[in-house]
Amino acid sequence: MIEPAILLQILWTGIAMSSYFVLLTVAFALTLKVEKLWNFAQAGLMGVAFFAMFYAMNALALPTWAGIAIGLGATIAAAVALEVWAIGVLRARNSGGLTFFIFTLVFSQFAAYALTILFGTEPETIYPSVMSPVRILGGVAVSDWDLLAVATTLALMAALWAFLRFTRDGQFMIAVSDNAKLAEIYGISAKRAYVISGVIAAIFLTAGIFLYGTRAGVTPDVPLVLVLTAVIGALLGGIGRIFAAGVAAVSLGLLQSFSILFIPSKWQALLLYGVLFGALILFPRGLPAWRIWRLRRRLGPATPPAAPEPLTEAGE
Repeated sequence: MIEPAILLQILWTGIAMSSYFVLLTVAFALTLKVEKLWNFAQAGLMGVAFFAMFYAMNALALPTWAGIAIGLGATIAAAVALEVWAIGVLRARNSGGLTFFIFTLVFSQFAAYALTILFGTEPETIYPSVMSPVRILGGVAVSDWDLLAVATTLALMAALWAFLRFTRDGQFMIAVSDNAKLAEIYGISAKRAYVISGVIAAIFLTAGIFLYGTRAGVTPDVPLVLVLTAVIGALLGGIGRIFAAGVAAVSLGLLQSFSILFIPSKWQALLLYGVLFGALILFPRGLPAWRIWRLRRRLGPATPPAAPEPLTEAGE
């Protein structure tokens, strides 16, 4: 019998550790929703963000805020350049989806090799030590990193929700994600929406890889593994469901945490790949629960059935 305190500890640790999963998954899901692009180039952007921050804080001995600012600036610049001079060019040529997929994957591999030449293959962390002060709350160990990770994730998710709901550019992004050509007919710039979505994704990627890099070692090929986790969350949440993808990422984090009760930690990565395989085969459009909830929301509250009417050609 497992003690409740142990289960609570695993639950809290899973929630905290899923924070960077959420940020990376939302970045991937946002790009997928707005640009209809499986953007594996985000792995390369993560590498740029991490090693820019690492170099600024360690080689240049800059304070944390300055290192984050440099990493964020470098990532946003790379994301905008990638959209304007690469992805935008392919889009203007009406390139197929496979072309975009290959290009983004090649970009990430190129970035990984370039960063390997510059920084080597040894795992690096943002700070020399990954240890964080810990306090005991209700029998559960809560570290400062846990609080920072959860607070950062909640703040960014709330900011994204408010941006999409209450700002002009946010509404335009939603319109472009629904139908880019129709949106442009109404005077909405799809190119601007694509750039803004790239900037927002860069912010989430920088925050996510910062949290990961203050907790574990990072090598140039780690971001590609993290992107695969984001793909799982996006698939389970359902294509176009940004915040549902974030919830799915939390579920993945909890699955990984609780799996230690049943399997050795060395098999956890294999477990995630198994979930990815199952999601691709069984739930390519997201979990059935998400689709049912979405259908009910569209239909509204249940109403008594009306008398049947003969179908007309327009009714069909």
